[in-house]
Amino acid sequence: MVYRKVVKRLLDLLLAIPMLIILLIPLIIVGIIIKLTSEGPVLFIQERYGRNSKPFALYKFRSMTNKAPVKANSEFKDITSYVTPFGMLIRKTSVDELPQLWNIIKGDMSFIGSRPLAKTDEKVLSLRKQNGADQVLPGISGLAQVNGRNNLSDEDKAAYDAKYAAHLSFKVDMLLTVETFVSVLKRDGVFKETLTRDVENLEESHDRKPF
Repeated sequence: MVYRKVVKRLLDLLLAIPMLIILLIPLIIVGIIIKLTSEGPVLFIQERYGRNSKPFALYKFRSMTNKAPVKANSEFKDITSYVTPFGMLIRKTSVDELPQLWNIIKGDMSFIGSRPLAKTDEKVLSLRKQNGADQVLPGISGLAQVNGRNNLSDEDKAAYDAKYAAHLSFKVDMLLTVETFVSVLKRDGVFKETLTRDVENLEESHDRKPF
């Protein structure tokens, strides 16, 4: 409980603030490249829903063209036709997510949590309200993200988010952090079995004794 209410937020700030300072120049360079290689704003700003389903403005580097329709990624038949060449690079390397460091500093998000969703994902948002998954801050990465991302069904996404919210701990966050880095660097899930087993062990422990 102490980790959930105090330590997690403190760790987010201790990591996000230095990262933003260190990466400031590279972030400016990325912004300049986006501006020079495609029409439109540098940042993609969209209303998303966070803890307790409250809306906030999420920041990302724009990776798609101005002609891209506003809908969930999973609804695109061929999303690559709307992604710019440089946008494809920053999406594959997750560089497009780095402006969310500001969201973390503001307290809208955490490094690890369920992904903040837009109104276009209203089914998952509704399921999260029902299963309690919206009781924690959303994150840049999370349990659903390392287990399939957009390939998951709405029900599976919500189920993973609920499992994370129920078993949030320092150990789970560290495992998810490692898996996120592996996914970004290698594009595979080397630690997925270990992660799933640890979460399942936590779930069994939770059934025997409340957290």
